[in-house]
Order: sequence, then structure tokens, then C-alpha cells
Amino acid sequence: MQQTTQLPTIKVVGIKTRTNTASEMNPATSKIGETVQKYFQNALSEKMIYRKKPGTTYCCYTDYESDLSGDYTFFMGEEVSSFDDLPEGFSTLTIPAQQYTTFTSNPGPMPDVCINLWQKIWTIPPETLGGTRSYETDFELYDERAKDPKNTVLDIYIGMKTSAPCVRKVVAYEVN
Repeated sequence: MQQTTQLPTIKVVGIKTRTNTASEMNPATSKIGETVQKYFQNALSEKMIYRKKPGTTYCCYTDYESDLSGDYTFFMGEEVSSFDDLPEGFSTLTIPAQQYTTFTSNPGPMPDVCINLWQKIWTIPPETLGGTRSYETDFELYDERAKDPKNTVLDIYIGMKTSAPCVRKVVAYEVN
């Protein structure tokens, strides 16, 4: 399902790496996989202070060099109420208040469910997507629906350029 929504600013604490889509298509050069592994194997979320929704993970794509073909920063963490008392080795990210087109996946195994949804999003023309992508910050949201890695449901938020206030609406475009 695809819908459009306006979100407020979101503060996230976590870890990051710089990469690009071409590198991520090759397991030998992928940096996202090792970042995710580091995050979970070291239980980094447990070291965060001021967690707003413990167990809800944000995987963000930000600091885009250009568009989906250029370099970007992958940032993984949790929403916090404050950036105070930042643990050593952690970074901060402020997800901007903006209009997002949101996609919800069908249940499926990770990472396939995520990869498949992104591949579908990349093929959607702007007029069906709800406008032009801002390439400011996009993110995946993993909550209680993602507890089972063999049956994960996730949301992907795509930042959109807009000059008008957003009204929450459901768009009749099926991505499943």
C-alpha cells in the first residue's frame, strides 16, 4: 500500500557509513550489511539514552550526493527525545519534517522483502509516486512487525519535494 503523509522532525541516534547503490549490489563491497550486523551483534540500541520507542529501528538514507545513483550515507538507529549524553561512537541524524510517500511491504523474509520493495519503488514514475523525490532523507521503519526475520513487514518513507501542505490520503497504487 502507498500513502502520502507529513511527518515532523525526528531525532535519531545510531551508526553510519557512506556507500552507494552500485556497491550495495555486490556482497563483496556492501557496507550496509556490515553496519546492520555491527548494530545488532553489539546490541548498540541498548547503549542509547532517551530512546522514544525501544525496539523500533530506523534505517535512513541521507546526505545524497545526487540521486539513487550517487553516494549517500546509510544511518541506522533509534528515535530519541534528546541528543544529550551521546554515547561514544554514536552519531546523530535529524530526519527533516517533510512530506513522505510511504510504502508498506507484504510479509516476507529479510533482506528480500526490503530489496524487493526498493526495486519496485525505483520503477514508479513521479506522477504515480506523488511527485519528485527530494533526496534529502528516506528511511525504512522496522517495528514489532519486523520481529520475525522470516516474516518481516516494514515501511519505507520516501521524502518528496513539495510546495503545498500535505494532506493525508491513500493513493490507489498497489506495490505488492
